[in-house]
Amino acid sequence: MCGRYGLNVDANDLMRVYQAIGKDIEEWTPRYSVAPSNTVPILIALPGELPAEIPAPQEPAAARTREPAVARALEPAVWGFRPFWAKEGRPRPINARLETVATNGMFRSSFRAHRAIVPMTGYYEWTPGPGRTKIPHWIHADGALLHAAAVTTSGRSEEGEARTVAIVTTTGTDRAGEIHDRMPVFMTADCLDDWLAPGKLEPQEGEELVHLAADQARRVASSLSSYRVSPRVNSVARIDPHDPTLIDPAETLF
Repeated sequence: MCGRYGLNVDANDLMRVYQAIGKDIEEWTPRYSVAPSNTVPILIALPGELPAEIPAPQEPAAARTREPAVARALEPAVWGFRPFWAKEGRPRPINARLETVATNGMFRSSFRAHRAIVPMTGYYEWTPGPGRTKIPHWIHADGALLHAAAVTTSGRSEEGEARTVAIVTTTGTDRAGEIHDRMPVFMTADCLDDWLAPGKLEPQEGEELVHLAADQARRVASSLSSYRVSPRVNSVARIDPHDPTLIDPAETLF
């Protein structure tokens, strides 16, 4: 699964990397701990062409996306999926399984027509420690931006209407699979438009997209590495999410 992640890239750099317009994400600053119910930037596709004022990305070639076929936008969303029809008090899933996202009643409509990308620079998973303790691990791609497949929907919040999002997960493989049996579905930069393409998918197209995402996840998993971090990240309430030492290797902290 994916229950906590980090994104240490600010709003302006995200817009450059994705060649996207920004909508109400100006206040986003690098964070090393993003938790469920937080408001996070997500990437969506909009019909139309890329605005001319969006500059070409200046990041290394490995982090660049291809020229998008449609306009892209970065918008805020609450991490915790809540469709408009969900009753008050119902669970707000933070993850959707790739194996069933096209058929599960909670996510089916959003998979067909409202897919997104959640940018992250790494995520946390835990393994059992001595007694009842848990050992946190930071799983990442050596500083490269990771593009997690997601589904999104508009819904209700205490403040009114809000877009919500769930990260799509699959079977963990390679180093990620050694730590947890599930991992986010990461897409490579040149397949982002395939996942984001606007318009409703036909059933066959949905099946093909699921297969593509599974292949992408296995490919990206081979580039991931991990190390232990301080157990202080275990408590969301007691840490500063903007603290870069949260992802320092544990060996340097003791």
